[in-house]
Amino acid sequence: MKAEHLPSWKNMPSVKGARQGFAWGLFDKDGVKDQLGTINLLTPEVVVRAREEIQTGKSVALNWGLNRLSQETFGRSVLKHELVNWREKPGFTFYSWDDEISINTQTGSQWDGLRHWGDTKTGLYYNGYHHDEVTKTDQLGVENWTKRGGIVGRGVLLDYASYAQRKGIKYSPMSDHAITVAELEDVARESGVTFLPGDILLLRVGWTKWYDEHSEEDREKYVTNAYAWSGIKGCEETLEWLWDHHFAAVASDNNGVEVVPMDADWRLHDFLLSGWGMPMGEMWDLEELSRECERQGRWTFFLTSAPLNLPGGAASPPNALAVF
Repeated sequence: MKAEHLPSWKNMPSVKGARQGFAWGLFDKDGVKDQLGTINLLTPEVVVRAREEIQTGKSVALNWGLNRLSQETFGRSVLKHELVNWREKPGFTFYSWDDEISINTQTGSQWDGLRHWGDTKTGLYYNGYHHDEVTKTDQLGVENWTKRGGIVGRGVLLDYASYAQRKGIKYSPMSDHAITVAELEDVARESGVTFLPGDILLLRVGWTKWYDEHSEEDREKYVTNAYAWSGIKGCEETLEWLWDHHFAAVASDNNGVEVVPMDADWRLHDFLLSGWGMPMGEMWDLEELSRECERQGRWTFFLTSAPLNLPGGAASPPNALAVF
């Protein structure tokens, strides 16, 4: 289904067993349950249009270092990386090293996949799979993004951190500072951005910058042992704005996209991941992207992301690039 054929937020059809505003069934085709959600909006026409953003050939990588989150949060393990020396293997004469890596995909730059989060009120994942059954099927794994050619389209950066600095808005990324729709619209207006259906929305709040600049003691206090981070306000106005703009995906440099603590009634994770099948990117490195946007005087670019081809995966590093 193309964006122009989708109902508005206020006209979303009711879905049996789901909360109002869920998009289950809208992207189904020929009686087959959809597994891609809003990624369906990245049609060939949308991708071809996005290539117009490539004007200078400058590219910026958007992955934060896999080793950056240095302490366990919510009991999630951090990166384990070992180099294997082939010179020490009996009978081998090669000069060679291998990597052995163990990661939790939630502890660095990531796309939250459709197996990552179920609706908090019902335990149902996108298109109606229950928590107890979703991993017993071959549905909703991140490999579906690879099968359809990755995530490619026009990226749009809303640089709230720079906007707040200009406006004299004082906040810490490690606080429950909620960003409203009115502010998002104002950032877009000042940046000269006009949204298009299928855009991939990126929001910079300064979370990874704060983390990189602070001590282990501060990180432990405000990340490992805290639960308050700045992000988009969870409310119906935000959901209507996100849906009616028909974004294909949304990502941020913070730990959750939405403000934390989350609103129990309007939790964005519940609606975006479970309700719409919209990938949510977290802890992306948007610092150099912000600087490049300032240098070029534009906040739109060609964006390509190649998630892991991991059958049944719940999330993935984005392996994302912005190309100007």
